[in-house]
Amino acid sequence: MKRFSWVALALTLLVLSGCGGETVPPGPEESDAPPAENTEVLPPEVSPLSAEESLLQEMTLEEKVGQLFFPRVPEQNALEDVSAFHLGGYILFGRDTQEKTANDLIQTIAAWQAAAEIPLLIGVDEEGGTVVRLSSNSRLRSKKFPGPKKLWEQGVDVTAADTHEKDLLLRALGFNVNLAPVADVSMNPGDFIYERTTGGDAETARAYVSTVVKMMAQDGIGSVLKHFPGYGGSRDTHTGTAVDSRDMDVFWSSDFLPFQAGMAAGGEKTAILVSHNIVTSMDPNFPASLSPAVHQILREDLGYDGVIMTDDLIMKAVQDCVGEGSAAVMALQAGNDLLITLDYRTEISEVLAAVDSGELSEEAVDSACLRVLRWKAALGLLCPVE
Repeated sequence: MKRFSWVALALTLLVLSGCGGETVPPGPEESDAPPAENTEVLPPEVSPLSAEESLLQEMTLEEKVGQLFFPRVPEQNALEDVSAFHLGGYILFGRDTQEKTANDLIQTIAAWQAAAEIPLLIGVDEEGGTVVRLSSNSRLRSKKFPGPKKLWEQGVDVTAADTHEKDLLLRALGFNVNLAPVADVSMNPGDFIYERTTGGDAETARAYVSTVVKMMAQDGIGSVLKHFPGYGGSRDTHTGTAVDSRDMDVFWSSDFLPFQAGMAAGGEKTAILVSHNIVTSMDPNFPASLSPAVHQILREDLGYDGVIMTDDLIMKAVQDCVGEGSAAVMALQAGNDLLITLDYRTEISEVLAAVDSGELSEEAVDSACLRVLRWKAALGLLCPVE
């Protein structure tokens, strides 16, 4: 049984907004006498709560913390864990999609959604080119979606049409988030990230990202701009620490531009994924995903107020930095809203313990959870139900 009553919520909002309340009695008849001086001090107007704010107030701490996790689908107990850990969603990787038919995925995702008290984000990395979790399966599409470079060389219209086709496939299978597009700028074929980019300059990347994100927003698919603040020539963070020593001016004149274009094109349907690179001009000590300084740049300097998520927290670049601490706690302290990790069973317990000890404030959890709920609402996942 779903835990929140949208009927009750609607009635509450009606009362708060002055609709459906008692009728205000008529005033006295007009008189020639001068009006009496009004010395009554009126209370300040209170804005009605949004549906997401009302839902947040009804949630337990365990439910709120669970919403902050967007893990890879576990090999066991995936269905049971949806409700046991109050998860925000699942990300499907190759092992979860290969050899599956469309009906297999539709039925599996539908079962997860039925088990969820709050509808799930269901995501996949379908960038095109070298990262294709769905179209690499010939049962789902006859050939792989092309990569950004090959696609953009064919022009805006072809890119938009390809994105639309991809969105329709995702929606038909039950997905509502694509962890794409790659907004990184790389013109060096020797860069780790190069094959996943347009291979062009910042203006090329900006135009590509804007085209793709605009279409995804129109199609109702959540986009994820990655990998902020820009991967550059850094090594693969799956395998170890990556250090980016470029000056801050380079980011402002180049790497930030595609992210800004994506923010503008996608609005509330767009999230941003932060890399595990150590960017010395922003924070010489911590990976971007764990750096309050990097998140401050994104929030304050770039004015972004949507969902910020980590790259996978089990990657070696993070583990090298965390040591005996909790990657999830550090990520939330830095300013992330949504955490990607396969180790969610352990990390959720550590976040709850951090709140209990005062290491992490419940206000930080509330703020992050509210952004997640707003993203879900923007994607049409929190529609009222009878």
